[in-house]
Amino acid sequence: MPTQDDYGQGVQIASKTDAPNAEKLASDIVNAIAQRGVLRFASASTRGATLAGDYAPVEGMLSWLQDVNRLDLYDGSAWVAVSVGQSTWKTITPASPWTQNGNNNGTFQYRILNISGEESLQFRGALARSSYPTSPAGSYVVNNTALPTAARPSTLRTVLMPCSDVSSDRIALKMDVRTDGYLEAFGFSSTTKPPWIGFNGVTVSL
Repeated sequence: MPTQDDYGQGVQIASKTDAPNAEKLASDIVNAIAQRGVLRFASASTRGATLAGDYAPVEGMLSWLQDVNRLDLYDGSAWVAVSVGQSTWKTITPASPWTQNGNNNGTFQYRILNISGEESLQFRGALARSSYPTSPAGSYVVNNTALPTAARPSTLRTVLMPCSDVSSDRIALKMDVRTDGYLEAFGFSSTTKPPWIGFNGVTVSL
């Protein structure tokens, strides 16, 4: 009769009295160990198709998704992201007349990252502007091209962003991260014409 491993992980070990069966011996060990390691799948859909029926996921199982470079944990009812691989910063092309590196804060960029199991969008850098109309619009879209679908929130996200206090009676503006991938800054007026607006530390949930 098979016994279990000394670590209490449910790995079946054949005993000397069991009928010889090399295939079953190998299968019992490999299948038991595989589900307790980190399973690798091309995508979430591939994982869903593979881990079904008798091989449905169990609580505590870990999987790595290669298309999004993410480590997920099965909590007993759903897969929850616990970590991501390297998340590359990607440059956002500013809409005219905004230019990069406002206040020497670097290029305006974004990246997708995971915070406590939640997909999030993070920004850094700053934009500059040399002039405004006498009566500027109350808001301006600051990116020339919409963010890709993967970087768009499921609902509108409104956050604060810093701005220069030079030529401005405010030191912060409002920014809407829109579901269509455009970023709209609000708060400009005849007395609010900051030469730069910043994005360092601005993070929103996707």
